[in-house]
Amino acid sequence: MNEILDKISRIGIVPVIKIDRVEDALPLGKALCEGGLPVAEVTFRTEHAKKAMQIMNKELPQMLLGAGTVLTKEQVDDALEAGAKFIVSPGLNPEIVRYCIEKKVPVIPGCANASDIEAALSFGLTTVKFFPAEPLGGLKMIKALAAPYVNVNFMPTGGIKESNIVEYLDYDRIVACGGTWMVDAKAIKEGNFDRIKELTQNAVKTMLGLELAHVGVNADETSAEDVAGEFASLLQCETEPHSKSCFAGKTIEVMKNKVGTHGHIAYKVNSVERAVRYYESLGYTFDESSKAYNDDHSLKAIYFEKEIGGFKIHLLKK
Repeated sequence: MNEILDKISRIGIVPVIKIDRVEDALPLGKALCEGGLPVAEVTFRTEHAKKAMQIMNKELPQMLLGAGTVLTKEQVDDALEAGAKFIVSPGLNPEIVRYCIEKKVPVIPGCANASDIEAALSFGLTTVKFFPAEPLGGLKMIKALAAPYVNVNFMPTGGIKESNIVEYLDYDRIVACGGTWMVDAKAIKEGNFDRIKELTQNAVKTMLGLELAHVGVNADETSAEDVAGEFASLLQCETEPHSKSCFAGKTIEVMKNKVGTHGHIAYKVNSVERAVRYYESLGYTFDESSKAYNDDHSLKAIYFEKEIGGFKIHLLKK
């Protein structure tokens, strides 16, 4: 996968933004970054798109910016001059795709059917935009199209929202989803960028599905079950011995061997693989030796490399 497309895949959600006022560009970009989505598809549907992208590129170099709704060669040129790292179009225009390839910029053309996908493949493209996703049949249609085109991945946009994004991202042929619900037009118009940040944070939480699983308490081989028993008595629950630990109910895991300076905290996530890719995109690293797998070889659990406040942080598959 192209390096830029890999970065998009790691982040998972691409906010699709429309800039009506240049002065909104910087606070909007900051809100997205602070909310956990340092990426945006800036649609070239307004006269301010190029200037807005230039501002965000200069002031927010950590952002991965692409141009959307690109319909002409001139818009490709404007987007590249403004610092766009990828181009997205609503449909597949062979002239635009060819021009992007000549310019050596990743292009994600809109595809709505098998003929569009075959046209994309003829240009050597294996990642396409599925647009408009929900009106065209949503995930069911994507899976139908993916079946004969085994090397094609999709970035659906159109009708994706907080209530259905997890279902889309659970499908391994979807690299990321484009969406607008976190860039609420009313909030932008009112200058309420704290609301944009909040919506963005909620989008990330929904994508990851973060949920506190249990707290790990350090003990040793001889005391773990006794310590778990004390917690069980306090919490009015049963103990559950395992080879490396003993649980008191579902919320306390007493370790027979030390994990973390003070212990560990485990969080359940929708997909450990996607959570790892997302956090790696933000610069976090993981303890590769801590990986555990399910019977189907999917990633079941992993620890972050760094401790926080003396606690190791553990991700678990829901």
